[in-house]
Amino acid sequence: MNTGICKVKLHLRESQSLKDKRRILKSIVSRLRNQYNVSIAEVDDQDLWQLATLGVTCVSNHNQHVDETLSKVMNFIVHNYPDLEVVDHEIEILRGL
Repeated sequence: MNTGICKVKLHLRESQSLKDKRRILKSIVSRLRNQYNVSIAEVDDQDLWQLATLGVTCVSNHNQHVDETLSKVMNFIVHNYPDLEVVDHEIEILRGL
């Protein structure tokens, strides 16, 4: 079993309140869950209305599938949410757990 973990830090330029932030993140989270079958949650920066840190995980028997899925998730965020800036991201794949 291979597990992939992706941590994404986003700058939400258009967000003016925590309510705006929740609306934006809810859209991202639901679309990613539906399209890529990943687990995703806000894992840091909950009190900041222009920053968000998302944790995304994927589990598969094949290492390549995990890597491809997390790469597609990153591409999806970049291409479908141009008003968001990806400040930082890191992907880690744990093999054979």
